[in-house]
Amino acid sequence: MTRRKKLIEVALPLDAINAAAAREKSIRHGHPSTLHLWWARRPLAAARAVIFAQMVDDPASWPELFPTDEDQERERRRLFELIEDLVKWENTTNEELLQRARAEIRARWRRTCADYADHPRAGELFDPERLPAFHDPFAGGGALPLEAQRLGLEAHASDLNPVAVLINKAMIEIPPRFAGRPPVNPEARSEGALVAGGEWKGARGLAEDVRYYGRWMRDEAERRIGHLYPKVAVTDEMARERPDLRRYAGRELTVIAWLWARTVRSPNPAFGTVEVPLISTFLLSTKKGKEAYVEPVVDADGYRFTVKVGPPPPGAKAGTKLARGAHFRCLMSGTPIEPAYIKAEGMAGRMGARLLAIVAEGDRGRVYLAPTEEHAAVAADAQPQWIPDTPIPDDPRNLWTIQYGLTTFGDLFTPRQLVALTTFSDLVTEARDRIRQDAAAAGNLATAYANGLATYLACALSRMVNYSATLCVWSSHAKDELAKQVFLRQALPMTWDYAETNPFSSAGGTFSVNIDYLRNAVSRLPGSASGSAEQVDATRDVVANHVVSTDPPYYDNIGYADLSDFFYVWMRRSLRPLFPDLFATLMAPKNDELVATPYRHESKSAAEAFFLEGMTTVLRRLADRAHPGLPVTIYYAFKQSETKDNTGTISTGWETFLSAVIGSGFAITGIWPLRTELITNLKKRSNSLASSIVLVCRRRPADAPLATRRNLVDALQEELPPALVHLQRANIAPVDLAQAAIGPGMAIFTRYAKVLDPRGRRITVGEALAYINQTLDEILAAQEGEFDADSRWALAWFEQHGFDAGEYGSAETLATAKNTSVSGMVQAGILHAQAGRVRLLRPRELPGDWDPKADTRLTTWEAAHHLIRVLEQGGEVETARLVHRLGVVANPARELCYRLYAICERKQRAAEALDYNGLVQAWPELSRLAVSEARMRQTEMSLNAD
Repeated sequence: MTRRKKLIEVALPLDAINAAAAREKSIRHGHPSTLHLWWARRPLAAARAVIFAQMVDDPASWPELFPTDEDQERERRRLFELIEDLVKWENTTNEELLQRARAEIRARWRRTCADYADHPRAGELFDPERLPAFHDPFAGGGALPLEAQRLGLEAHASDLNPVAVLINKAMIEIPPRFAGRPPVNPEARSEGALVAGGEWKGARGLAEDVRYYGRWMRDEAERRIGHLYPKVAVTDEMARERPDLRRYAGRELTVIAWLWARTVRSPNPAFGTVEVPLISTFLLSTKKGKEAYVEPVVDADGYRFTVKVGPPPPGAKAGTKLARGAHFRCLMSGTPIEPAYIKAEGMAGRMGARLLAIVAEGDRGRVYLAPTEEHAAVAADAQPQWIPDTPIPDDPRNLWTIQYGLTTFGDLFTPRQLVALTTFSDLVTEARDRIRQDAAAAGNLATAYANGLATYLACALSRMVNYSATLCVWSSHAKDELAKQVFLRQALPMTWDYAETNPFSSAGGTFSVNIDYLRNAVSRLPGSASGSAEQVDATRDVVANHVVSTDPPYYDNIGYADLSDFFYVWMRRSLRPLFPDLFATLMAPKNDELVATPYRHESKSAAEAFFLEGMTTVLRRLADRAHPGLPVTIYYAFKQSETKDNTGTISTGWETFLSAVIGSGFAITGIWPLRTELITNLKKRSNSLASSIVLVCRRRPADAPLATRRNLVDALQEELPPALVHLQRANIAPVDLAQAAIGPGMAIFTRYAKVLDPRGRRITVGEALAYINQTLDEILAAQEGEFDADSRWALAWFEQHGFDAGEYGSAETLATAKNTSVSGMVQAGILHAQAGRVRLLRPRELPGDWDPKADTRLTTWEAAHHLIRVLEQGGEVETARLVHRLGVVANPARELCYRLYAICERKQRAAEALDYNGLVQAWPELSRLAVSEARMRQTEMSLNAD
């Protein structure tokens, strides 16, 4: 058997993957994430690229096909270009491109099967005509199994959390089962959908039925409870007081949201019977020229609210807040209201609510109106028939309502919201019955199809729940002016004033809007290879002999089960008859959830022990049961706090996770940093830290040898330099280089059963990381020998002084050692010398009319800093022209930036580090533009010659 390295074990076009993953964060319509919220979902672009590179061989593994370094690099570049196209969002449903990717995977799989022809289970595990299936044991939001399915693999997803399982059923299980089928609704069938079945590719027919039956639910709900959501009348009297309302006088406007403020009794005995409001801001809209705000009017009998337009007065932004948190003032007396008092009132059940303002749909934007008694009375008349009385888990880190008396999930909704949500929940069941009848008439698998479609309708309801609780705040921001969802972060926050949306308006968060999101997302699901999703505890079972890529929970970052209960209570009400086993319990399973949640255990250390024991168990099962011919990829959620060490990668959390991976029997053959956050600021983007790390792992052989520390250091010094060349050719950003270099470094460390120091003590993961980083620094330092003498001098001087001035004598001594001279470097244009002091010129000090062709003492240092100057001042097009003029000096200038970045990181020179990192990150685009420039010049020369 020959085990050849996969592409992901050698090189990746990391910049393209990171850029696509970050861009994906801003995409909403049609994105699978809009099926249902899930926390910390992996970007599709990253998942697709990782799984593809996990399945195809690196060209260097086939010297008989690619005998030279040039051949291998050419083939690697071809695969990179395919990945770069694959990760683009607009190519997500590009079948021609996906077929090319699937063909690559199948071709490489056939080669793998030939390599393992003598495996004892070759016929079962290495069938050249059948790809291995994929499994993610921590499927969560479903990005990884979905992308495996998109690449042609049979996909299996499992998770302990029922909400996650349902999301995966909606993404990978239901669409393939009904792919290519026309919709069953009467409207579509009457228009000849059955005849034109070829138009319903993939899950489009399913998506059309989501639209039809979702619209029916919305209309039927309005018929039943629309009276609870009255329009607001604009009277002539209102228009006289507010000129901006004149165009609406005599009209009734649809309400978008009712804005409420929570209230407590005044702590001032003189006003002890008055329920005073807790208002975080009086601002309603900050749009320039259309500002609106609430103005309280206080009199002897109490207070009322009116709405004003125009620039708000000072202090309006603060509302009745005195400080951060639950610090307020009494509107009647100005008496401070302390957090302890508010908590006591809430726990005693004395926290109420007062209508603050009404937001309506205008002709060209929002219309803000004062509250009316009629609208407040309608809301008070709502009588819910069902209330989710499930207790909210008492996790003070993430769930913050309990201390204020909101202790059950039913407490998080107004009576009117409960009526609306239970009505829509009942309609999921009724819609399912209608779908079953229509599907039977259309000749489809009636019950199965009805259950599948009801799953999507329940997801639309669940999405609406996220916008239909008293935890939704109103955004007065000029670009928003809407009710924000509950989960703006991974927590249930406590809110003081909140927006109660109208489910029958056209604003965001309503049922119709959520149905549109569902329809768009479903229509883009692949529906190709088969898939399944099951509720499985990963610590107890892992499917054998599958391709594995997984994103396990990271320690204590997110309490998935506690947060998902917010949705679970509503899903259970709608879908328990369809999935009785999945929704058998009152709440999502907690005790076996693999997160270090202190409140479930006796202490933080007990929670940590539970997590580490469980994670090691899972990883050991993966090592034992993953497909023997392919690596496993594991995502690790990296936090900024873990990158503060100058080495960039040594931290307790990082070491602990690596130790668990290695201790499970895995050898690490690659590590890749993924930066998935969309950062628009150029400087921040240039130096942004990884938000995820992908570890590439294979089972360590049972006969792995022992090694000494000297063996480890020697192997690092021999094998890391060529590995680093691969990383630099792949244009790994300097900020990511230390993390990416851990991959080949840990591949060396983990191929040994143990590495022992001279005293026979086993070397720890932390010590191995230190050796890897030390070797990396030595390699970068050794690369200096390839630069010209002036650049080597400048590097040494920069390491000691940066761009600050130093003594002339020291500069001349160093110049003699580097075989150059201070005067020569002044002539070269990189140095300023005056009054016995010497300093390097900053990029912005270099001449703007510099021409490398006319420079008689051209240096790599000078080229790099002119490139930085032009990129900063003239942009990428001008910089690419300079790259073209530099010719063979351009690439050494780029390589110099790696060394300079390493120096800046160690010396904590953040501003300069940004410049060097930014130039490397821009290099692929600069190279592309430089090639275009060269071709244009050749064309001009040809025309002139003619």
